[in-house]
Amino acid sequence: MIADKPKKASFVQGAISSEFIGNSIAKHQSKTTIGAHNIFLGQVRADEIDGKNIVAIEYSAYEEMAEQSFYEIREAAFAKYELSCLHIYHSLGLVKTGEICLFVFVSAPRRKVTYEALEFLVEEIKEKVPIFGKEIFEDKSYIWKKNT
Repeated sequence: MIADKPKKASFVQGAISSEFIGNSIAKHQSKTTIGAHNIFLGQVRADEIDGKNIVAIEYSAYEEMAEQSFYEIREAAFAKYELSCLHIYHSLGLVKTGEICLFVFVSAPRRKVTYEALEFLVEEIKEKVPIFGKEIFEDKSYIWKKNT
């Protein structure tokens, strides 16, 4: 378990770009004890609700509480799984349909643990982190998103 590391910032303003994701992956090429990586990318869907299409989600959070939750989730994952690296990034602000809003990246010596850890992490994030999404329709009306 990594206890001495400072808390990492988990929030990104706006959508998480493919360049950001690619650079994150590339930084791990020099870590030769890693045998597997796994990533989860959450993307904003163009759902239809009551005959209206979602065009974006505007994310907000209790940032200090959310960062503490991310930290606790990371620590729990390192305690439960044999991971080499773990990164969580979530958008704040406006993210349009088709854009990435959640990026979870795990690395380990063996592949199987990356699948198990990734599922654990995404479920914990959805359940425990105080992040709120305002689903915005094409007519600018909105509803608050419910995590499922």
